[in-house]
Amino acid sequence: MKLIVGLGNPGKEYENTRHNMGFKVIDKFADSLGVMIDKSDFKGLFCKTKFYDEEIYLLKPQTYMNLSGESVLEFVNYFKINVEDLIVIYDDLALNPGKIRLRLNGSSGGQKGMQNIIDLLKTDQIKRIRVGIGEPTYNIIDYVLGKPSKEELILLDEAQEKAVLALKEIIKRDFHVAMSKYN
Repeated sequence: MKLIVGLGNPGKEYENTRHNMGFKVIDKFADSLGVMIDKSDFKGLFCKTKFYDEEIYLLKPQTYMNLSGESVLEFVNYFKINVEDLIVIYDDLALNPGKIRLRLNGSSGGQKGMQNIIDLLKTDQIKRIRVGIGEPTYNIIDYVLGKPSKEELILLDEAQEKAVLALKEIIKRDFHVAMSKYN
């Protein structure tokens, strides 16, 4: 059983912002599997599905980014999910738009949602897919909560599609194979 978590901020005003790359990827992944993330509990929206005989939960915390770990911790504890079976998807300022990076573990790189998950689960041994949104040329908060330009949208959409393919590769084969293919 795997738990795939997409990070973002709930609400219409944040829907198409750079900070919601995790939500975008998880929504596209759900669409590709023909499921809707429509159950509400554990401070999030979630669904359960199967892919290649693997039981998968998809989760979108609804706590706002900085408190994402609250939802993840409740979910992991309730369903007894091993941290090894957790994958978190989020935006990353250090990567150019259109790029993704898969990592087995490590620091949050300053991403507050990921940091909250690391803090509450008490480990940085968490698999993740980082979706590049690029370095801001102005205030970081305004940048991540801002809407990308049309040119950026094309690159971000490509990155989201790559992340969906990487997720499928992880489930079909394993994380190392996906890393070698998509990093």
